[in-house]
Amino acid sequence: MTKDHILVEQLKEDYTKADVTPKMLAMLQYAEQLTKHPASVDKENVEVLKRLGCTDREVLDLCQITAYFNFVNRLAEGLGIELEKTN
Repeated sequence: MTKDHILVEQLKEDYTKADVTPKMLAMLQYAEQLTKHPASVDKENVEVLKRLGCTDREVLDLCQITAYFNFVNRLAEGLGIELEKTN
């Protein structure tokens, strides 16, 4: 979606060192925590996002998109589906 190829490479290499806003960094950290340690996410995680300027809608979208991709990835892994190679 972005035309910023440098940012894309930074995000792929290590999102914590990418040139992003504090709000975006917090969103990425939330998505990682929800992915790796879902039971540890609580109201304080949401409050951090809100203090950095996220609207309720943005938090909901972030949570739903993260959860959806985790769900789809687990379905694919659970069924042994192999993804097509991309260049």
